[in-house]
Amino acid sequence: MAQAFIHESAYVDAGAQIGADTKVWHFCHVLSGAVIGERCSLGQNVVVMNGVRIGNNVKIQNNVSVYEGVELEDDVFCGPSMVFTNVINPRSHVSRKNEYKRTLVRRGATIGANATIVCGVTLEEYSFIGAGSVITKSVPAFALMVGVPACKACGTRYRLDGDQLRRVS
Repeated sequence: MAQAFIHESAYVDAGAQIGADTKVWHFCHVLSGAVIGERCSLGQNVVVMNGVRIGNNVKIQNNVSVYEGVELEDDVFCGPSMVFTNVINPRSHVSRKNEYKRTLVRRGATIGANATIVCGVTLEEYSFIGAGSVITKSVPAFALMVGVPACKACGTRYRLDGDQLRRVS
């Protein structure tokens, strides 16, 4: 397996871990303590803060900041310019570092371009967040969420039967 590729304009701080075959593109910054898996792609201008964990085969498109408190499991897709937050009530004059909320993005979830994920939620496996949506509550597995604030698109439910996804209702 190939070594990680780090573009010459990217900064990877000492103490960051980057897996094999991962690509870190133009103007990225990966801070110390970040752990990034294998076969990932960090597009232009991505920031990964200290303490962040990113699984294998994760694609993070241009202009995304993955803040402390966020964890991305394997096979997650983060669309261009989508936003994670890590504090519910930020103020420039009040330090809130001890109030960071955990945000968990489970395996295979997709987050569309310009979506906002408010901290403290879980996006369950293979959920799909439409472009421009705002997520303020946890999202069930396989759900399609759209709008501001986002809501379930149709309410149809599915069941995994072996390797097949089957409609239940």
